[in-house]
Amino acid sequence: MNIKSALAILRKELLLFFGDRRAVIVSFVTPIAIAAFFGFITTPHDSSEQSRVAVRAADEDASPLSKEILKALGGDTAIELEPATAAEAREAVRAGKATVGLVLPKGFGDAATRALFGGGVKPEIQFLYDPSHSAEMAMVRGILTEHVMEAVSKEAFTGQQGRVVMKESLQKIEADTSLPPADRDSLKSLLESVGKWQDRQEAAQSEGKSLPAGGFTMPYQVKEESVTGRKGEVYNGYAHSFAGMGIQFILFAAIELGVGVLLERQMGIWRRLRAAPLSKGTMILGKAMGGAAIAAMTLAVTMGAGMAFFGIRVNGSWAGLLLLCAVSSCMASSFGLMIAAFGRTPQAARGIAIFAVLILTMLGGGWVPAFIFPRWMQTLTLAVPTRWAMDGLDAVIWRGGDLASALLPSLVILGFTALFGLLATLRFPWNGDE
Repeated sequence: MNIKSALAILRKELLLFFGDRRAVIVSFVTPIAIAAFFGFITTPHDSSEQSRVAVRAADEDASPLSKEILKALGGDTAIELEPATAAEAREAVRAGKATVGLVLPKGFGDAATRALFGGGVKPEIQFLYDPSHSAEMAMVRGILTEHVMEAVSKEAFTGQQGRVVMKESLQKIEADTSLPPADRDSLKSLLESVGKWQDRQEAAQSEGKSLPAGGFTMPYQVKEESVTGRKGEVYNGYAHSFAGMGIQFILFAAIELGVGVLLERQMGIWRRLRAAPLSKGTMILGKAMGGAAIAAMTLAVTMGAGMAFFGIRVNGSWAGLLLLCAVSSCMASSFGLMIAAFGRTPQAARGIAIFAVLILTMLGGGWVPAFIFPRWMQTLTLAVPTRWAMDGLDAVIWRGGDLASALLPSLVILGFTALFGLLATLRFPWNGDE
């Protein structure tokens, strides 16, 4: 194998790449622009800039209790509440103007208070939701549960309706002969104690005094702390998006490498190369070096722009980052050579390869993080090199991983590099133009 000839092929590949100004711009600018968009929508912003879940609420009960519930729901920072009729709420969700619609039925306040003590049928709150936003619907349901429990329990223990329900419940217990005497006495004692509390509340109000309001409240407070590579540092969504677009576009660069080789075969350049003192191994090595160099430059420019203009910081190992970039560039180059080895025509190879790159990027978590995939898909994606590249880059860039965290992904990526390279070498039609 002639290293000097391989270096000459590398030089030729770089001259051809930089000689096409449009290709250079597309290779360097496009991944930066797409990564900037994905990074912007995934980076946390000020709470005032966060989009709130649009909710339309139909209060068919119009009771003090239902009004209090919706007032508390509308005061939540995650909810954008607007009143509506049931039909208007349904239409708003159907048209995409609202994410969730709520319908509090007539008689909700009375029925909910009675149901709290198990003495009545539970009223049904109707949720109308956009099926593409099931996560937001679950969030609204959880927030509503908190406010409903607080308002209903407060009404049951201190409200006028609660007094009525308490007296009715006592009468039912006394009339229920099926209850064992001990159970009847315990329930009566419980309800009578609540009744005394209600009497004290009423007496205090008549005297202009106030007692602590009854009702259940959340028995805890929440303290949130984001855990990143460095304490106190806010997660930067650009870190993931620039890594993802960098990996995607070095694979696109690999497509150009493979298609370029096929074009050379189509134009008869291979026949002239075979006539020269140039072996197949030297040819493949030179092409691989050229593809890896172009991929490395594409990745360096993309990540460099993220660091320079979008605040990406390497919280982990710089050595691990450089190692991952190097092996990913080699993997992309061998992928391009495999395209050239198995492709029959440049046009057909380009179409199939673009589809393959998009699938690899998607499965690898380059567009959205892989943790949102179903568990079976997360396991499946371990069979693609892009997943290992993304996990490794995430680890060393913003998770604070050391060099050891980059070693396993790098070894796996090198394994894919060797596999692609072996397939390309075995299939490469050097001795014929078939």
